[in-house]
Amino acid sequence: MVLQHNTTDAFYRTPQGALPAGSQVCLRVAVQGPGEPDSVEIRAWDGKEHHFPMKSLGARDGKIYYEVQLTVSEKPCLFWYRFEATKNGVRDVLGAPNDSGCGVGVMNGTTDFQITVYDPQYHTPAWMPDGVMYQIMVDRFFHGEGTDALLHAKDEYDKKIELHDNWHDMPWLNVSENGDNFAHDFFGGNLEGVRQKLPYLKELGVSVIYFNPIFTARTNHKYDTSNYMQVDPMFGDEAKLSQLCKEAGEMGIRIMLDGVFSHVGSDSVYFNRRGTHGEKIGAYRDPDSPYKKWFTFKNWPDDYDCWWGFRTLPNVNEMDDDFRRYILNGEDAVVKHWIRTGTSGWRLDVADELPMEFLRELRREVKSVDDEAAVLGEVWEDASHKVSYGVMRSYVLGDTLDSAMNYPLREALIAYLMGRRSAGSVVADLSALQQNYPKPFLYSLMNLMGSHDRPRILNVLAGNDGNDIPRDKRAEHQLSQEERMIGTLRQRMMLRMMMSVPGMPCIYYADEAGMEGCADPFCRRTYPWGAEDKQLLVYYRGMIAMRNSNAVLRTGECRYIAPCDSVLGVIRTISGGKDALGREAKDACAVTLINRSARVQEVYLTCEELMGATEIISDRDEVRTARAGAFTVTVPGMHGVTYFVQNP
Repeated sequence: MVLQHNTTDAFYRTPQGALPAGSQVCLRVAVQGPGEPDSVEIRAWDGKEHHFPMKSLGARDGKIYYEVQLTVSEKPCLFWYRFEATKNGVRDVLGAPNDSGCGVGVMNGTTDFQITVYDPQYHTPAWMPDGVMYQIMVDRFFHGEGTDALLHAKDEYDKKIELHDNWHDMPWLNVSENGDNFAHDFFGGNLEGVRQKLPYLKELGVSVIYFNPIFTARTNHKYDTSNYMQVDPMFGDEAKLSQLCKEAGEMGIRIMLDGVFSHVGSDSVYFNRRGTHGEKIGAYRDPDSPYKKWFTFKNWPDDYDCWWGFRTLPNVNEMDDDFRRYILNGEDAVVKHWIRTGTSGWRLDVADELPMEFLRELRREVKSVDDEAAVLGEVWEDASHKVSYGVMRSYVLGDTLDSAMNYPLREALIAYLMGRRSAGSVVADLSALQQNYPKPFLYSLMNLMGSHDRPRILNVLAGNDGNDIPRDKRAEHQLSQEERMIGTLRQRMMLRMMMSVPGMPCIYYADEAGMEGCADPFCRRTYPWGAEDKQLLVYYRGMIAMRNSNAVLRTGECRYIAPCDSVLGVIRTISGGKDALGREAKDACAVTLINRSARVQEVYLTCEELMGATEIISDRDEVRTARAGAFTVTVPGMHGVTYFVQNP
């Protein structure tokens, strides 16, 4: 016997996607082969094993179809299922095609199909699906005038730091034996500089600023926190941050902070390995320190647990009562204090390394201060079933994160644009995420192109990220004119797609200016004020404006398409006066297509796909009229286009 089931086909599974707890779902399977099986059932698991017998719907086209209506768990969970058909004592099994738990089933597959069952009360901040995010490493963005005293304050804090005289210098590479970058060179970017550049960000179309860590730390990247309750004096102080939040808010721009709660800096007030804070302060210097039980010492003081082997980053015991009181649940706990200062939420560093109960408590405490504050996590894989430290964890059920960084989208688009994957395989992956993520989570994703953890996106898409050359040679590495041209064309296509799919598109500072750079620290160069790629900057503004002015690109229903291997597309629709999140919205339809090949591609779109449209207009004001119930759309080589339906 051969069994058939496809999670992305509404005939086989209705409703589509993740389901609120206690919902009903209709599942169908087709059975093909000689004779009729003795029994067909679904074997399911939601913490307990269940068996659901299926009833026959009769035969058609040489197949017998079976159906069952069932109610998923009353509690949020992952609901797993597979089909089993038995005839004459022989059992045949149909499972999922891969670890995504989605797609066209395969006979004797070892992975089950997945239905995400989430909390019916789960909602995310209303501003997230409409947002355009901009990531800033403060030291590298802009040096605000009148703040030189802060440089001296930092110099007093640590005599070993180095201050660049020239804003356009290359960051220095200063690496320890274990590969850690000391990151002790500074350029003087600060919060005042960000405040002075708010008009630039507003004109760009940004509505959310995400800061890499801004709390006191020895390094320029600040992931080695020294004091969670103090803005680094080189950046400013709490009053400067509050002022920035206020003025940004008046422009419609929110501020999100980076929360690094899995580890601290070895030079922190909590650990104090170097004695910066005095001889009897910190777990390293005082065996009776109140902070000592925050850390795991195998042999005090020099043998301690640290993050990924970096001795500058001692790990913390997140579930320690005192640590949780300080970070989470105390009256003036860290996560609440900075929300009260005026910020709008947290991006959590290495969220998948934090205990689930810690995340649950963090979300509750943040929401207790401001229900519209965001909790966004760094999770690099499908966040519905991430395996971390040997345990499967689901961050999408409504009890931990509002949403996550969308690395799967980033990696899929890069692989497609570089010719390593077909458009069809990318559609399968993105459709799987769409199936596995509840809509509140899906529409609040942080859709990043570049980041401080990767070479600049321009280098990546140019096919020359510098990873194959010695680290000490990467500072002088530059793209050729041809590489830069190709990389820019691909960057434009990727940006167009990012502005056309659910979630918050995120721009890593200076990507819009055409910044080049190999991996850390060279992807963390200063913003090239006065030397931007003006054409690329104009393109970014145009793409962001297109998204900001069309609700359908933000909260419309979404369907990915692959007209051919080299063309990737997404169709967004709003119908019946409601968007995908159930909010009132005007009916609309848009389709974005990107063509990675160097050749012009013709794409055929039916009127039915585009809500019965008879006329569409592109973002370049090109009008197309339907003929014989379909549109013929031309997509130039290495370019993209977005069409909007006229009067749907």
